[in-house]
Amino acid sequence: MSKDEKDLGADGVQDEDSARPGPEEHSSATGSQTHQRLGASGVSDAAGQEPEEGAGADMSKSQSSAKKGSFWKELPILIVIALVLAFVIRTWVMQAFYIPSSSMENTLLVGDRVLVNKVVYQIRDIERGEVIVFNGDGSWDDPTVVQPPESSNPISRGFTWVQQQLGAAPTGKEYIKRVIALPGDTVECCDDQNRVLVNGVPLEEDAYLFPDSVASHSEFGPIEVPEGHLWLMGDHRAISYDSRANQNNPGGGAVPIDHVVGRAFVIIWPFSQAGSLSVPPSFDELNAADD
Repeated sequence: MSKDEKDLGADGVQDEDSARPGPEEHSSATGSQTHQRLGASGVSDAAGQEPEEGAGADMSKSQSSAKKGSFWKELPILIVIALVLAFVIRTWVMQAFYIPSSSMENTLLVGDRVLVNKVVYQIRDIERGEVIVFNGDGSWDDPTVVQPPESSNPISRGFTWVQQQLGAAPTGKEYIKRVIALPGDTVECCDDQNRVLVNGVPLEEDAYLFPDSVASHSEFGPIEVPEGHLWLMGDHRAISYDSRANQNNPGGGAVPIDHVVGRAFVIIWPFSQAGSLSVPPSFDELNAADD
């Protein structure tokens, strides 16, 4: 019997034992398959983690880029909103003003900046003793007020305009004085102690007048303040070009109330001069009589 015939069973089918690989061959095949599976599994795990981390980094970069892009798109809108708010506040609520002359010394010095409340007189009436900012056009012109420089350079004019809006430069139009008498009051100077009288009541003004200043270096009155007008005077009476010096102008030196910009209520610059501008006790009796 040949070798091939011995390997065949009775039915001609190869014997299982002869067809089954030997232990060494089987082990080798199994080891190879196991190694391949482990290797494939290891590569798959690594490949499964790294793309996730990469995608996370890409997403983070994408979100950061989106935020930056969004910021630059929103910036013009924010600037426009800020400018509109600043315009609204400056026009109707509050504004900073530069003190251009020495007529209110020592209460206010040249170069001081004050905040002016534009709303307060929409709520209540003006009171004597308050420091106000007003437009003198048509009623008087104060030659001591510093005029803004004229420039043919549009950039320079624009820079000056911005400074004026921020209260860092004089406008040449608005003046600042103290309210001495209201519409219908009778004001005059002086009594035998050289004091200003309002409705016959003498004012003790030493608390705010320039040191060693007198109430007035020229006599005036009695004058009845016209309706809708105010009698205004500076605290440095020797040099203040105020209602006393404008009696030949419309209003007889008094300023129309509708020319008032608002009440100067606080000094904001310089810090050494900062403080509120309150009504002096000199006017308490007069103001109490109006209540």
